[in-house]
Amino acid sequence: MSRDADDTVIIRRARQKWPMIPVLVALGCVVVAGMGGLIWMRLATSPLSLPLIPAATEAELRAESPTTRTVLRFALNPAILVMDFPTLAEQGEMLNRIAAWEERAGVPRDHLLADAELDVAIRAGGSTSETYYYGHDYSAAEIARFFAHADLEHIALNPRERELRALVSRAAAEPQGFGALITLPRADAANQVDASSRAAILHHELSHGEYFTNPVFARSIKTIWDSVLTASERSSFRTYLATEGYDSGIEDLMMNETQAYLMHTPDPRFFDPSRLGIATERLTQIKKSFLAAMPAGWLRDETTIASAP
Repeated sequence: MSRDADDTVIIRRARQKWPMIPVLVALGCVVVAGMGGLIWMRLATSPLSLPLIPAATEAELRAESPTTRTVLRFALNPAILVMDFPTLAEQGEMLNRIAAWEERAGVPRDHLLADAELDVAIRAGGSTSETYYYGHDYSAAEIARFFAHADLEHIALNPRERELRALVSRAAAEPQGFGALITLPRADAANQVDASSRAAILHHELSHGEYFTNPVFARSIKTIWDSVLTASERSSFRTYLATEGYDSGIEDLMMNETQAYLMHTPDPRFFDPSRLGIATERLTQIKKSFLAAMPAGWLRDETTIASAP
């Protein structure tokens, strides 16, 4: 998530598909995660003597105010890890490199950015390392690919990135497995995040986590994207998301971000549907179609169209 010049807060995420053969070679072995048949390629040996990562509900996560980095599983879908940062600086240090590689326009997709290159890319977009993103979300496979490329390219990972590697390896070794990681910052003035903003970031990112770990949900989104939205409406979403820095050529990304913004980000500070150029009545119809196709579960239970534009 980043903040535009007009003070609209944008939640940003994307994903880029990469060939799997070199990744499998680099990672060496494959572990089947417990949720939805997801594949987790182990990155390192996890110390099994550590206590299991605890779980928390969305309400409990909203109420968190961490003074140190915390990691919890989402209680209603434990394959989703939620990493809570006390500062945006710490979050950026751990995740900005993978964020740049996975989605940002103007950043090469064939190799990772070195530290100096990353700094240039961040500043070129008018951001700082702290404000580059306010919330992150990645599938287990994306994180595996990132570390595989880092190994192949001999990238010197910083201490926070090495901590991330150990964390996801530990999570993958636990009985509940690892399917997705989402992050958010503590609500305070230093982070430019209040309690309402934090809640909006969390729910948006949790919807991405569900998309990554629930293939039935992901298929329902694709069905609506392909068969309910017209070509012109898909183009409208692509254009909107491109203006926020997303790679509009990645179809999976466009579907995932469309569902997260339209269905799970009602806060007008984060998403202004009038910018789509689609009539209010038609947007309501689209939202009804998304909701009707959504499988039973926690996300559907918490989704209404009362806030439809």
